[in-house]
Formats: sequence, C-alpha cells, structure tokens
Amino acid sequence: MNKELAPYTEADLAHQNLVLSPPLEARGEDRVNFNSLISTLRRRRLLFLSVALTIFAIAMFLTFSQTPVYSSNAQIVIDTQQIRLAPRGDDVMQEEDSSLSSGAVDTEVQVLMSSELANKVAEALKLDSAAAFDPARDRPSKLARFRAWWNDEPLPVSARAYDPAAQREFIIGILKGGLSVLRTGTTYALSITYSSPDPQFAANVANEYARQYTQQAVDRKRDATGQALTFLSKRIEELRKQAQIDTQAVQQYRISNNLLSANAASLTEQEVSTYNQQLAGARAAAAEDVARYTTAQQQLRNGSNGDDVGEALGSGVVSSLKTQRASLAADLANMKTRLGPKHPDVVTAQNQLADLDSSIQTEVNRVISNLQAKVRVSNQRLGSVAGSLGGARGTLANSNRAMVGLDDLSRKAAASQGLYETYLNRYKEAAAQEGTEQATARVISWAQVAGSPSSPKIGLNVFLAICLGAGAGLSAAFIAELLFSGLTTGLEVESRLGVRYLGLIPTVSSIQKKAPAPEEAILENPHSAFSEAFRSLKTTVSFAVDHHVQVVVVTSALPKEGKSTTSICLARSAALEGERVVLLDCDPNRRTLNKIVPEAREVGLIDVLRGEAALEDALVLDEASGAYILPLNRTRAGNESIAGEPMEKLLNELRGSFTYIVIDTPPLLPIADGRVLSTYADAVIFVTRWRKVSDHTVRAALKLLPRGRVHLAGVVLSRVDMRKQVRFGQGDAAYYYNEYKSYYE
Repeated sequence: MNKELAPYTEADLAHQNLVLSPPLEARGEDRVNFNSLISTLRRRRLLFLSVALTIFAIAMFLTFSQTPVYSSNAQIVIDTQQIRLAPRGDDVMQEEDSSLSSGAVDTEVQVLMSSELANKVAEALKLDSAAAFDPARDRPSKLARFRAWWNDEPLPVSARAYDPAAQREFIIGILKGGLSVLRTGTTYALSITYSSPDPQFAANVANEYARQYTQQAVDRKRDATGQALTFLSKRIEELRKQAQIDTQAVQQYRISNNLLSANAASLTEQEVSTYNQQLAGARAAAAEDVARYTTAQQQLRNGSNGDDVGEALGSGVVSSLKTQRASLAADLANMKTRLGPKHPDVVTAQNQLADLDSSIQTEVNRVISNLQAKVRVSNQRLGSVAGSLGGARGTLANSNRAMVGLDDLSRKAAASQGLYETYLNRYKEAAAQEGTEQATARVISWAQVAGSPSSPKIGLNVFLAICLGAGAGLSAAFIAELLFSGLTTGLEVESRLGVRYLGLIPTVSSIQKKAPAPEEAILENPHSAFSEAFRSLKTTVSFAVDHHVQVVVVTSALPKEGKSTTSICLARSAALEGERVVLLDCDPNRRTLNKIVPEAREVGLIDVLRGEAALEDALVLDEASGAYILPLNRTRAGNESIAGEPMEKLLNELRGSFTYIVIDTPPLLPIADGRVLSTYADAVIFVTRWRKVSDHTVRAALKLLPRGRVHLAGVVLSRVDMRKQVRFGQGDAAYYYNEYKSYYE
C-alpha cells in the first residue's frame, strides 16, 4: 500500500522540508559583484548588441535624414556710456553713464525676440516674396488632408495665402523659429544666432536683426524726441495763454483795488509812518507857536509895550529902530541941555523920537500879529496832517484786505509763469537734442556665412548615439536579466533554491566537433568532459547524503529537461566503471528508454509489477555498457500508478542483484508518480534545464516532494552550453573549462 504523503506548504523552504546532509542555507551577495555584472553583460551580449545597434542605426538614420542647418552669429553690446552732444543750460558736452540692471538687459533680449522687430527684419529682407515663406506651402492639417483624400479632392491651400495679416504672422512665425538670442554671462553683450538651411540667408538675417535693433534704438529716441516736441509745443502754448490770463488777473485786481505799486501795502505803511512823523512835528510847532503867542499876549496884558517880546527882540527891524531911538534920545538930551526944551531942534528931535516909538510899536504889533497868524497856520497844518494820516490808515486797511486776494492771484500767476518757463526750457533742450540721437547698442561682430552646418552635429550625434545605444543596450540587458528567472550557475542554484548544487551536464555539441547522441557519446568517448560529468555526478551524489546510495531517482519539474538522458548516461557511466547497474523506465507517458532497447519488447516494468511476467524476462542487457534496462512495454495497459507496494518489493529484489539502481521518473509537476517514487530512493537527483526553467518552477516542484521522506541529493543543471558557460558561469568549475579542457584530449 502506498504510504501517506504530506505535500509542502508554500511557506516551507526546500532545505527545511528535505533531508539534506548537511542542509544548506540560501545566501545572497552582501556587496556589488562586478564580475557578476560583467557576466550578466556577456550573457546578454546579443540583446545588448541588438538594442545598441538598433538605437545607433535609428539615431544615424535620423541624423543623416535631417536637412543640414547652418547657424550664423552676430554680437551686439548695449552701450551704457552715451555722449551728450547738446548741452543743457550751462553744461558742456559730456559723457553720461546709464547703467542697466540685469532685468533691463534681459528685457532687451525679449525685445530682440519680439514680433515687432521680426516684422521689421522681414520687411527689410522682403521675405513676403521668398518662396520659403509662402503660406501656400503651409501643409494643411491632418484632418484637412484626410477629408481631401476621402472626398478625392485636391489638398486645400492654407487660408494664410489670402489673408495679409495671417500671411505676415506666418512669415514672422517662421522667422522667429530660427532665432536664438542669448546674453553673454552677466555682461551687456548679446549674441544673435540664426539657423537656416541656407547659410547665406542665416548670415543675412542675423546681421539684419543686429542692424534693425541698433537702428530701432535710434528711431525710438528720435520718435520720442519728436513726440516730446509736439507735446511740449502744444503744452507751452496752453501754458503761455494761462500765464497771460493769470498775469492779467493780477493787474486787473491791482487796478480795481487801487494797488498800483509793486508793493502797495509797504508803501502805504511808509506813508502812514511819514504822516505820523509829520503829525508829531506839526503838533510840536503848533504848541510852540501857541506858547509864543500866549507869552506875548501875557506880556502885553502886563503893561509891556511889546518891545520885550521874544520875537520882537529877535526882529532886526525892531532892533534897528531901537538903535536909532537910542541915538536920537541921546542927541535930544544933549540938545535940551544945550538948547533948551523949546528950541525948534529939540521939538523936531522930540517929534522924531515920537515917530520912532510909533514905528517900534507898529513893528511890535506886526510881530504879535505874525505870532497869531503862525498859530493859525500851525493849527491848520496840524489838522491837515491828522486828516492825511487818517486817510492813509484807511487806505492801508483796505490794501491789507486786498493783498490777501492779490497774494493768491500772484502765486497763481507765478506758478503759471514758472510752469510755462519750465516747459519752455524743456522744449528748448529737446529741440537742441533733435538730430543728435545716438544708438544705445552697437554691433561688435557681424555674422559671417557658416562654412559647415551647425546641425546635425555628426560627431556629437555619433557619440550620443553610441552612448544612448550603449545605455539602452545595458538597460535592456540588465532588465532582461532581472526578469530572467532561469538558473545558470551553481551559485544561483544554492542562493535561490537553498539546495545543494551537484554539477552540470554539458551538451555534447558544445565540447566536441562531432556530436553524437548523448547516450552514445558516453560510450564513444568515455574520457571526455561529457563522460566525466556523469562520473562526477555519481561521486557527488554519494557524498551528498549521509548513507550508502544504491537507489537513485532522477526527476525534473517539467518534461524535456534532460532527465531521461541523464538517467541513461548515469547508468551507462556506472556500468562502465564495473558496477552492476539496472535502469528502470518509470515514465509511461514518454517511454524514453525504449530508444536504446534494440528490439521491441512485449513485456516490461508494468507486467513485472502486475506479476504477469518474471523480472528476468523483462530485463534487457545494454551490451555497449553492460548495464541492464527494465523498460516499459510498447503500450501501457491500465491507468494504475507505478508507485506502490509492488514497486517497493521490486526495488528490494533489485537491491539484492544490483549495486546501482537508477530510476527515470515522470516530471514532478504534471505526474504524481515521481513524487512517490522519490521516497523509495536513497538519493534523488533533481534535473533542471540550464537557463530554460525558472527558479520558481523548480521551487514549486520541490514543494511537492513528501515532507521529510525524500533524500534530495541536490540539483544538476542539464544541457549546458559550455561555450557560453565559460563566459558567464562564474563560480562554477565550467567557468574555467577553457583552461582544463585540454586535459580530456
């Protein structure tokens, strides 16, 4: 009866579920292995070369299919040092520094790339008549082309061909497409580069851009000056009229308010001051005159004849008369003494003296009358001055009130006049500057006709194509390697699967020129590397488990991995070494061993297991090697499993007759028999095809082996191409095959 089987769970590892001596732990690299990277590249060299050459070919095709483009470069510099030719005021001609900020220079770059400047360049070069700028050549849209094809109509002509504005936009768009303007570092130098399939045209456009830009700067200044003059002339006329109106208003106000002087208030104040002084003088004079007159009246009332009045004393006439009287009085006294009182001369002298006294009195009276007249005059003058002072004070009050309005009108008139003069001076300066405008930029290098195309750059494109192709090839190689899950080396077997690596089985064609069938190659050349691989496998298996190995099961995950060939060659190799070997074909679906059986058999393994035939009748001797083969008959009768108690009994019987028993089982994934047969063996050899079967496929097959009841010796890689393995099989003995292959020769 079959024993109960316990399949592996997905969480189990192979080395935990299988009986290994000693068990192996899966291990990985703890550092970058450059040799592995090189090996990977060598493994994927065809993919690398294919991708790299494809990318290189595409790049070269695109490069050589491009229309050569020529670039011409003109350089200009923004001139911040401007010579002021026209003086301003008392200035002399001098140099002005108008430094620009970085943003201002960047703005000039945008001006160079503007549509306005492009339009001027297009007009200067007359591009509207150039064939390359004909809108009729503008290719219609894909939809328009499809409609024309669908309706079997000619392709429509672009609407730009009939619209001048659209035509101009079309020309400007093409023109700007080849333009490049760059600032040289942080300097004021600008580089104008134009690219075109026509080298002469490229140079012409670059130079025209430089010329138009420098001329545009002058035109902008000239236009600005003209606009300023036009504006200033209109504004000056307006300001002149306004200044006249304001001045007339001031004069009219002066007239209407009797403010005829330039500073009426100050003059009136001076007049009031003068009147005050005159009034004080008039009062003093009047008081003096009154005092004199009063004194004279008082003296007269006191009995004076007036001759002692101060004014009389000071009168020359009175003094003269008094002198005459004194002389006459003296003469009269002498005459009276000498002639007597009655003498006619004395009487005459007395009459003369009386006349003199009368004259003196008359003169004194006149003086007194003069004093009285002076008093009247002084009083009148005092009244007149007082009246004038009052009038001046009234006038001053009125002037002060009128000066408020006058000040306002005067300030307004002065402001209008000042503004008018400012604009007039600015107009004169602008008029003086007219015709002296200077360009703010100058050309320091004119564009030359390019002798070689700037695009495509063959050398650079070849270099970039090589780099791109190499990069794409490397990427494809490493991506393919990352996606590749096949097993190549023993290191990968042990690191990915955690099971022992038993070695590899090379293909015969990879180690010798004439390549017979593998099962024949081991007979024809028993000392070849191919034969040595099986002897090495047998030896490695014997040390892979901790007990004697007599029964060996050879299995795989999938069909066509070299399992049956390995079984045949392993059995023949052991037989050639003198072992009594029997090879059992337990794969009813393939019956691979029948190809080495010389004749068709009517009985076989199934018949022996059923008890319908004797073992001796079913065994076939392989005369070439001396091994025995227990094949399957040509047709299988029934669907019963090979594995079971009859097989155990048969193996026990064979153990007594043979020293080495090799069992070729079905693949583990599709057929369950191989899993059970593995439990009967002393060692299980798991065959996986080199670089064809993925590691997860092998893990899936190993998990199907019964837990703890299978002595898995390890994994052997079959059908290995030694010519490739020596290039990227680092870590395997096969990596050094070229160094020791002569040993087999």
